[in-house]
Order: sequence, then C-alpha cells, then structure tokens
Amino acid sequence: MKEAILSAKSLCKSYAHNGGQNHILNHIDLEIYKGDFTVIMGASGSGKSTLLYTISGMDRATAGKVFFKDNEITKLKEDKLAKLRQGDFGFVFQQMHLVGNLSLFENIAVTGYLNKNLPSQEVIKRTNTLLEKMGLNDMSKRMPSQVSGGEQQRAAIARAVINKPCLLFADEPTGALNRKNTTEVLNLLTELNKEGQSILMVTHDMRAALRATRLLYLEDGRIIGELNLPTFQLSDEKSREAQVDAWLSSMEW
Repeated sequence: MKEAILSAKSLCKSYAHNGGQNHILNHIDLEIYKGDFTVIMGASGSGKSTLLYTISGMDRATAGKVFFKDNEITKLKEDKLAKLRQGDFGFVFQQMHLVGNLSLFENIAVTGYLNKNLPSQEVIKRTNTLLEKMGLNDMSKRMPSQVSGGEQQRAAIARAVINKPCLLFADEPTGALNRKNTTEVLNLLTELNKEGQSILMVTHDMRAALRATRLLYLEDGRIIGELNLPTFQLSDEKSREAQVDAWLSSMEW
C-alpha cells in the first residue's frame, strides 16, 4: 500500500469578486503518495496552480484541511510554514527566481545555509554534487544572466532539492523553455523521481505529463479524473503518449 505524505480534506479556496465569491477550489480531497511523480493537468483557469500553492502552504485555504505526514499544516503560523518549506518542501517555478548578483553555486548553496541543521562543509559538498548532476560544473561561477534559461532552471532544481525535501513542488517548470531545454529539465526531474524523490507538478504540456506516474485532471476546482502509469521509459514514449492522449481526450482537454 502506498504511503500518503500529503493530503487535503475538503479543500476550498475562494476570492471576493464583484461583491460575490469566486470559487477556485471546490471541496477537494486528495492524497499525494511517497515516490510518485504526480502531475496535475486541466484547462487554463481550472485551479491547477491555486491547488499547488494552497496544498503546499504558500497560500491559505478558505476552508478544509491539509496534512503533511498526518500533521495538520493548514493553521500553522507563517514562521512554522516557512520552516516546513525550507526543509521538507522544495519548489520549482516557471520563472527561476535566481538571485541575479549571486553565482549559480551561491544560488544553490544559500538554501542549504538557511538549513541550520546542515554544517557548512556539507552544504558545499551537496552543492558541488548537484552542480555535477545538473551538468553545471563548468558554470558554477557564472551569474544567472550568463547562462541559458534551461541552465537557470537546472540550477533552480538543484536549489530546490539541496535540503533533500520530502516533496518537490513544480509549477509549470518547462513553461518558459524551448524544446531542447524542456527535455533536459524533464529528464532531470524523471531521474530524481527514479531515485526516490516525490514530485507534485502542475503543467499544461503533454511532454511534461508523459513523465507522470500518476495523472490528475482538474476541472472547475474539482478533480474529475485520474490515470496511473508505470515509471517513464524513453523506449515506451510513443505508446505512453497515445495512452495519455486518449485519457486527456476523455477528459475533454
């Protein structure tokens, strides 16, 4: 039986709009399992990013509860949530948000230094290991403006996993990349997942969706479909694409 590491119970998110309430998330029940590469898809405006931000504690729910390892995080104060995000959660976004006046090495290492449980030498060791893993060894001293978008995103992924998070959240991580860089980033995320990293990703990109071991479809703030898949293998990409395409068609995507 799979182990649920994050769960939402009757999760709702609403915004005031023109004197009324705009309901973005509508009583969502969801479990995210250890070791899964979970991908959430849906049309624009379906609530994908709102769900990711709310379930990760980056945004406050209007109603409902979120549990991380059976501990409710919905009502945690901001300092406790920040500590959770620094250690147990990692984040990758469409925009890389690298610090412009820091080198790639420094951008990655700074998150490790914020983890008070990590000695400085361990931070340096992990940073160098991740630079090699991401294919950025020769660029460690370069500033973000001196490397490509794909290289920036690889550095952002390294920054997100330096503290070995239990769960990596990714919001459209390939949305600003060309085809070549998209493939490189997806390969890295797939490799991390095969090594045991749990991932929850929001995307509208079919190429990204193919990497999922679990696909969820969101419509009008509700999860209306689920597709479970084996771990991605390049040799099975064509048959996998046909299966996912058929499923998305059944969701009227």
